[in-house]
Amino acid sequence: MPPLPYPLVRPFLFRLDPETAHELTMDLLARGAGCGPLQWAWRSETVDDPVQLAGLTFPNRVGLAAGLDKNARCIDALAAMGFGFVEVGTVTPRAQPGNPRPRMFRLPQAQALINRLGFNNDGLDAFVRNVRQARLRSQPRRHPMLLGLNIGKNAATPIEDATADYLACLDGVYPHADYVSINISSPNTQNLRALQGDAALDALLAAIAGQRELLAARHGKYVPIFVKIAPDIDEAQVNVIALTLRRHGMDGVIATNTTIARDAVRGLPHADETGGLSGAPVRAASNRVIGQLRAALGGDFPIIGVGGIMAPQDAVAKIRAGADVVQIYTGLVYAGPGLPSAAARALRDMA
Repeated sequence: MPPLPYPLVRPFLFRLDPETAHELTMDLLARGAGCGPLQWAWRSETVDDPVQLAGLTFPNRVGLAAGLDKNARCIDALAAMGFGFVEVGTVTPRAQPGNPRPRMFRLPQAQALINRLGFNNDGLDAFVRNVRQARLRSQPRRHPMLLGLNIGKNAATPIEDATADYLACLDGVYPHADYVSINISSPNTQNLRALQGDAALDALLAAIAGQRELLAARHGKYVPIFVKIAPDIDEAQVNVIALTLRRHGMDGVIATNTTIARDAVRGLPHADETGGLSGAPVRAASNRVIGQLRAALGGDFPIIGVGGIMAPQDAVAKIRAGADVVQIYTGLVYAGPGLPSAAARALRDMA
């Protein structure tokens, strides 16, 4: 447990508008990185449970999902929470404000959030500057924390031109990433999920694979690429995605993003808000997709499981569904910064 019990802090944060609470928290993390007295409030043990995946050594099997730190301002502070890997972004080539406020909503009865932020971020140049300032590479750890950089397209870019945005972002982040994740599954950028379709995904990943080959030669290093998909797909779509990932030499898949389904929260305040639903209600759909991916991809293809990890036992269930490692986001909001270490211990000790 962190020294400052989260149950004492959460009521204060939950009295604030969700986005205001988020911004306040991120500002505190950004200011407190490397400051002992401030970091004391959220520091947790980093569990040593290394696993080899996609040519990388993950210090433990619990990571942070993209979306919390869109501008890569808080990498070092997040590292102090005990994560084995942290994924920041989604970044787009140009800065954009995202969708109008209000655009974040809590559903505490369901341990859930709905957001329609829309890839609000400061743009690629600012993102890369922040990544380069992070000190995680210099930490004296046997297994340094890994950093994933998540890329997307600008809202104003027509879907038929999306590939150019992804390639621009890939060029910018490649030298600084332990892995790159391709976000084609947010429900909050118009038509983005169309990129999961057969022909569109095939064309995008072909272009990504070609550009990665050039970048690997230019920078003298191979950076794994993961593709992040939605939970709102059926088994036939899962099978097509699996074949396409294999065909273009992608290194792994992240399953899953938020859901547009509302069955699990019907009738609750804010349940009808547009956007992606995360937290406990997405757990079952995420685990279903993970299981289908594992069946389609075989035992050797890396899967990062994300969606509905609110307690350590949920992380264990993700691994048993077929994931190799897991990511947390909404669980931090409800359970606090002690969750990553608790989940990592549960995964280390699972039978």
